[in-house]
Amino acid sequence: MDNSIEKALQRQREETPQTAATDSETTTSVERTLQAPFPTKAAAVSNNQNLTLNLEELDKKGFVSLSTKRTRINEEYREIKRKLLKNAFGFLSTTLARSNIIMVSSARPSEGKTFTAVNLALSIAAEQDKTVLLVDADVLKPNVLRTLGVNAEQGLMEYLNNDEMDLSQVLYNTNVDKLKIIPAGQTHHLSTELLASKRMEDTIEEFSKRYPDRVVIIDTPPLLGINESAIMAGFAGQAVLVVEEGKAKLSDIQDTVERLNPDMAIGFVMNKSTHQGSKYGDYYGYYYGAKPSQT
Repeated sequence: MDNSIEKALQRQREETPQTAATDSETTTSVERTLQAPFPTKAAAVSNNQNLTLNLEELDKKGFVSLSTKRTRINEEYREIKRKLLKNAFGFLSTTLARSNIIMVSSARPSEGKTFTAVNLALSIAAEQDKTVLLVDADVLKPNVLRTLGVNAEQGLMEYLNNDEMDLSQVLYNTNVDKLKIIPAGQTHHLSTELLASKRMEDTIEEFSKRYPDRVVIIDTPPLLGINESAIMAGFAGQAVLVVEEGKAKLSDIQDTVERLNPDMAIGFVMNKSTHQGSKYGDYYGYYYGAKPSQT
């Protein structure tokens, strides 16, 4: 009898390779529909890959330098990050939900938001007592990995689309000790729904609370005309809006602020502010200030 039971169980295991989910793992029919476009085999892929950034090349391209030299852009981003870190961990943090979650966006494309997100991440990675996670949530036009000159096979979209995938499979270590990256992954026709999912909200909540020394920088799509950024604004405690000098319209900036959570700390980074005669050429100037309510 025992032998018959064992044979039946063995046959069941052979016919059903995946074990039944527990109540806590059970997904809704909508969630299962969202999972369909991606291959389930991605769940079995383990990510042991490190992304190796060419720091010397990034230096040459004008990014924040992690070498011993002092540059104008390093000083500018030191000033900006000090305000962000003060909001994230100082007195104001008690009034902000998820104060260490910082979204970086702009009104329109090509204003320099990814450049800003990467530089903020590099600058914060130089802190002695902070770590930083850079998330590419611009799932419509991912640019973080291309900006950094690296590649990865999986990212945020694959993780959100597959409940069996662990976050560690899309979280990449780098050769910068305190910097980790989550790429956007493949573009997806249901990206808005995936970003608005409970799984995404729970992930952001984990980012916010699990590591008390971690800052999360999220590169999001431009805010005007794109739903994904407005969704991310509901998750972040701070927003950095990149404004291109001489190009951004005041009406666009006002419309952009209206799409953000009024309880966020909102700041602005002025991009492509050219100072004639400077040996550094074009660089990012800044203005940053908490804006708890719209006037």
